[in-house]
Amino acid sequence: MIDRKPFKDTELSRLGLGTMRLPVKTILKREANPMIDYKKAGELVDYAIEHGINYFDTAYMYHAGKSEKFIGTALSKYPRESYYLVDKLPIWMCLKPSDMEKIFNNQLERTGATYFDNYLLHSLDGNNYAKCEKYGAYDFLKSKQSEGKIKNIGFSFHGSIEDLKYIVASQHWDFAQIQLNYLDWKNQNANEQYGILTEAGIPVIVMEPVRGGKLAEVSPEINAMFQKARPGKTPASWAISFAASLPNVVTVLSGMNSLEQMKDNIETLTDFTPFGKYENNICFNAAAVMNKKDIIPCTGCDYCADCPKGIKISTIFSYYNRYKSDEISRDEAKKLYSELPQSDRAESCISCGKCKSHCPQQIDITGLLNSTVKKFFEE
Repeated sequence: MIDRKPFKDTELSRLGLGTMRLPVKTILKREANPMIDYKKAGELVDYAIEHGINYFDTAYMYHAGKSEKFIGTALSKYPRESYYLVDKLPIWMCLKPSDMEKIFNNQLERTGATYFDNYLLHSLDGNNYAKCEKYGAYDFLKSKQSEGKIKNIGFSFHGSIEDLKYIVASQHWDFAQIQLNYLDWKNQNANEQYGILTEAGIPVIVMEPVRGGKLAEVSPEINAMFQKARPGKTPASWAISFAASLPNVVTVLSGMNSLEQMKDNIETLTDFTPFGKYENNICFNAAAVMNKKDIIPCTGCDYCADCPKGIKISTIFSYYNRYKSDEISRDEAKKLYSELPQSDRAESCISCGKCKSHCPQQIDITGLLNSTVKKFFEE
């Protein structure tokens, strides 16, 4: 059975199942794909429950709005008190304050739940939190907490250090969720974010510990480093272990979409021994190698998937990154790109900027599509 850590008046599994990248019925394994394979995904949930995982995370837009219904259905055969159900309020989808109530009620209906154990203000940065303040989002969540429909209130974060300091100081938070992995420890200031939350006494839930799968598929050079130190351990287990070793991290969320992945992660966090300085330094050395590759920091979350021209942004970036990581040749990357419908390619970009405003990584998507990507794939 997987290890657990204290949280409030209960214990949470060190590993949580994120439902952003569930098995799907088509080859497009992205969050924006609504075609969840209920049989395969349901097997994942059952295996998770059987092996002690009790933390299940969803959101309003995951799998184009289909994730909430799936996880509610998959968990419905288990006693409600046996698992933690987690959902989030997407403030950017609210055009007026009353939309918060509509979305929240819709989430309860989709999941079939009467309450959420953890509920978050989703993907906060300075702009999103300003809208939360304007609409009274925190007070809205407190009202739902008083009604017994939310147990713990938190937020997920994708902003600047100054944004985080302001958000932490503005309200009382039961927990926070941040993107944390050994590549982003310095690249995206995860170390500072973790420090701020820990100093404030706010427990941390980790998202993107394997960076959308990027840290599970490392170069031969990096894999050799890992194998020398811990023979037989997968690159993914190194990434999961790095995040789980931090004392203030309660649960590490992983968007597992196969039993193989889940079994590896469960093995990693069963009878878990935290990393020491030696293992952490190997992770940082791996990050240094990756940073030399000029990789686009896309996690494949597909928050940009509502591109008005339908460009397959994360797919295109993944082809580029796979080449940069020495997984495929330039010719193979270009062949994959050429097989996309012409309307889905970078050349269709109209530089509207809608994608960048939705990107948690704050990537200059239009700039990359119209310069780096075009130059690489189309010259």
